[in-house]
Amino acid sequence: MQSEKEKELIVRAIDAAPRKFFIVSTDYSILAANGFAKKASGMDEIVGRPCYAVFCNIDSPCDDCTARDVMRKGRPVISSVRNGPFDISGEGSCFYAYPVFENDRVQAVAVIDFDVSALSEIRGRLEMSNAFLRNLILSSVDGVIAADRKGKVIIFNEAAAEITGYTVDEALNDLDIRSIYPGDGARQIMKKLRSPDYGGVGKLKSCQVDIVRKDGGLTPIMLNAAIVYEGDKEVSSIGFFHDMTEELRMKADLQKTQTQLLQAEKMSSLGKLAAGVAHQLNNPLGGIMLYAKLLLEDYDLEQDAREDIKRILRDAQRSSDIVKELLEFARQTRQKQVDVDINESVARTLFLLENQALFHDITIEKKFCNGQLFVNGDVQQLNHVFMNIILNAAQAMESKGTLTIRTGLSESGKRVVVEIEDTGPGIPDDVLPHIFEPFYTTKDEGKGTGLGLSLVYSIIDRHGGRVSARNSSAGGAVFRIELPVAGTQHGKEKGQDVDK
Repeated sequence: MQSEKEKELIVRAIDAAPRKFFIVSTDYSILAANGFAKKASGMDEIVGRPCYAVFCNIDSPCDDCTARDVMRKGRPVISSVRNGPFDISGEGSCFYAYPVFENDRVQAVAVIDFDVSALSEIRGRLEMSNAFLRNLILSSVDGVIAADRKGKVIIFNEAAAEITGYTVDEALNDLDIRSIYPGDGARQIMKKLRSPDYGGVGKLKSCQVDIVRKDGGLTPIMLNAAIVYEGDKEVSSIGFFHDMTEELRMKADLQKTQTQLLQAEKMSSLGKLAAGVAHQLNNPLGGIMLYAKLLLEDYDLEQDAREDIKRILRDAQRSSDIVKELLEFARQTRQKQVDVDINESVARTLFLLENQALFHDITIEKKFCNGQLFVNGDVQQLNHVFMNIILNAAQAMESKGTLTIRTGLSESGKRVVVEIEDTGPGIPDDVLPHIFEPFYTTKDEGKGTGLGLSLVYSIIDRHGGRVSARNSSAGGAVFRIELPVAGTQHGKEKGQDVDK
C-alpha cells in the first residue's frame, strides 16, 4: 500500500506535468484533470463536462473516440486527435488512454497526450537499430535461419541460401523449417533446445547435424540455436548454421597423411627386419648351394640321388630369390618416378604371394596383355597397391576360389588398366561407397596388412590415376586401377582393350 505522502507526490507530479492528463467516466464526463489540461482548454472549469465538448468542440462522442475504444477493448489505446488511429509519421498531439478497473469492469479511462515529434525521433532511432541488426544478420558468414512455432521461416540470410540451395524468397514464402532436417531431425533439435543438457534450457551449443539441401544432398553443419521467448511463452527459434564441409575434408586429409606417415614408419621397420633376415638366411643358403654343387661335382652318385640334390639346389635358389624380392619390395628409398612395366610389377607381387599358404587353394588366372605397358611411377608404391588388393581378394575368398588379373589399355589408349577380380562374396552395397575412406574397415581387429584401401586410393591419386570397385555379375568383387600411360612408349605391341 502507498502512504499518504506517496499519493500526494504522485498527484502533484501529474498536476505539474506539461502534458494534458485527465480521467473520464464511462459516459465521457471528465472526472479529474491536471492543471495543464485545464489551462489548455481555455475554460474556467472542465470537470463534469463531456470530454468531446472540451477537447473536440463537438456535441457527441467522436467516431474515433479513444476513450470509447478503451472501454470496448478493455486495454490501452493510442490514437490521434485529428487522424484517428495513431500514425507515428503524423504531426501534432496524440492520446494514450488506458482503463481503470473496479471488480474487473472498466470504471473510468485515464488519458494523456504526448508529442508525436518526440515519438518520431524514437521511431527513427529504432529503425536505424533494426537496420543495423538486419545488416548484421544478412552479412553473417554463417547461415542464420529463424522460424515461428508453426515452422514458417521468418529470417533467412544469403549464407543460409548458399548452404541449403534455396533462394531467400523461396525460404521466406514456401519453406517449412522441418524440411531441412532429415527424418525427425527438427523434433530432435527442439527436444535438445528444451533440455538443460546442451547449453541450458532454450539454448543449443555446438551440435553437429546434417541438413538436407534443396537437391536432396546432405551438408554437415555445426549448429548453435536458441528459443525466442515472449515472457514465458515460446514464440520462435533461431539457428546459426556453420558449414563443416571444408573442415571435415581437411580433417580427413590430415588423417590420411597421419596414416601414410604411420605406414612409412612400419615399412621402414619392415625394411630393417628384411635386411636382418636376409643376412641371417643368405649365409646358410649360400652354404647349402655350395655344398650341393660340390656333391654333384666331386661324387659319382646314383641318378636318383643327383636329382634330389638338384632339387635342393633349385629350392635353395628359389629361397634366395624370395629373400632378394622381399628386400627389393620393402627397402625404403626416396620416391622415385620411373617408367614401370605394369605386367612386371604385378608378376613380381604374385611371385611373393602365390606360394603362401593363403593361396594354395586359389587358382590365379593371369590375363596380361601381349606387349609391355609402361606407366610413370614409384615401383615400391605400386607394388604395395597390388599386394594389398590381391591379399584382400584372397582373404575375401577364404583362401579358395579363382583370382583373375587382367591388364591392358583403356578404349582411349591413354590409360593402363589393371583389373583384379575374385570369386568371393562381393562387397555389401552399404559398404561399397566407403571402402576408400580413411580408417574404414570391416575386418576384425588385428587382421589385414596394415595398408588400407585409403592408402591405395591415395597412392593411385598421387600417380594421376583412379581406382574404383564394383561387384561382378558372378558375385565377386572387381577392383579397377587406371594409370596414365608413360610419355615414352616402350611397348611396340598394343595391349588388349580391357574395356572390351
